[in-house]
Amino acid sequence: MDFFIFLFFCFFFACVKASYAFLLEFAFNFILCLHLQLSFMLLVVFIKVVISILFVLVGFYSSLSFCKTLVDNMDDGEGIPGDGRCLFRSVIHGAWLRAGKQSPSDSLQKELADELRNKVADEFVKRRADTEWFVEGDFDTYVVQMRQPHIWGGEPELLMSSHVLKMPITVYMRDKTSGTLKIIAEYGQEYGKENPIRVQYHGYGHYDVLRNPVGGTPSKLSKKRWCS
Repeated sequence: MDFFIFLFFCFFFACVKASYAFLLEFAFNFILCLHLQLSFMLLVVFIKVVISILFVLVGFYSSLSFCKTLVDNMDDGEGIPGDGRCLFRSVIHGAWLRAGKQSPSDSLQKELADELRNKVADEFVKRRADTEWFVEGDFDTYVVQMRQPHIWGGEPELLMSSHVLKMPITVYMRDKTSGTLKIIAEYGQEYGKENPIRVQYHGYGHYDVLRNPVGGTPSKLSKKRWCS
C-alpha cells in the first residue's frame, strides 16, 4: 500500500513540475512575443517617420527647383504678379512698352488690365459667330465668368486682346532642351507683324511681358486656357 502511495506522489510531483515548466515556457514566450510586437511597432513608426522626412525633403527640393526655374524665367520679363489677371497685365504692359512709354505702376496696370478684360468680354460677344466654337463650355457662361477679375485668361483672350488693341501679339515659351525662347503663338497679324506685343508663357499657368525675345515657330489656336 505504501508503495502505491509513493508512486502517486511521484506522479503528482512530476505533473506539477511539468506544469511549472510549461507555465515558465509560456510566460517566457509571451514576454518574447510582446517584446517582438513592441519592436515591430517601433520599427513601423520609425519607417513612417523616415518616409515622411523623405517626402518633406523631396517636396522641398521640388519647390526649390520650381522657384529657381521661376526666377530664371523671370530674368526675361518684368515680373508680372500672378493675381488671376497676369495675361491682361502682360498685354497692357507690353502695349505700353510697344508705344515707347515707361512701365505703368502696379495700381495703374491692374486698372488697365481689368478694363482690357471687360473689353475682351465685349469683343467675344461682338464676334460670337467666330468665337463661340473655340471657348470652353457654354458661351454666355464663359463670357460672364471671364469678366471676373480672378478668372484665368488664355489663347482666346489673347486673340480678342489683339482685336481690342488692334495690335499683334506674340507669345513665347522657353524650350526646356535648349533653354532659348521660342514663339508658340501669334495673334492679330492683320494689324501688322512688326514690333508686336511680346509675352512669355511660363508653362505653369503664368504670363509675363518680355523684354528681349527671340524668334521661333508659332502654333495653332486651341481651346486651352493658360493664365493664372
